[in-house]
Amino acid sequence: MLLILSAVEEGHAGGGGFNPFDPAGMGGILWTWVIFLAALIPIWKFVMGPITRALAERDDLARQAITEAKAASEEAEKARAEVEVSLGEARAEAAQFLSDARERAGVRERELVDEAQEKSREMIETARRSIQAEQDKAISAIREEVVDLTLAGASKVLSRNVGSDDDRKLVSDLVGQMKGST
Repeated sequence: MLLILSAVEEGHAGGGGFNPFDPAGMGGILWTWVIFLAALIPIWKFVMGPITRALAERDDLARQAITEAKAASEEAEKARAEVEVSLGEARAEAAQFLSDARERAGVRERELVDEAQEKSREMIETARRSIQAEQDKAISAIREEVVDLTLAGASKVLSRNVGSDDDRKLVSDLVGQMKGST
């Protein structure tokens, strides 16, 4: 150290030459480079190393996030495709259900129409039988009346009592024959 100080004093005393301790001359640049180079290794080790590792970790995290995003995108695309398939199946099922319902409604409608037609046929047939029965009763009553009127008229014309069972049978047969000839 004494040697350095004596050299510094000589440089000041002599007035010329290169003085590495003189900050105003080239000594400042030299020491700046010496300090820089001496500090470069610890800076690289303690500052730049962690920064470089942090940047590398950040890049790794970014790559991982991109990979995960791509995977999530592919998963979302698969899910969307599955949803579209499910939606298509649901639409097809709904259309089939609607078609089946329409078919069942058509079948039921035909059954109801057939049932109503059958009931109306039965009602018409019942009405015809009832009308025929009433008509037969009315004709029978009219025949009875005609027989009674005929017997009453005949007894007036013949001036005798006509009304025995044989007379009544005879007139009924005559009226029945008239029905067959008309």
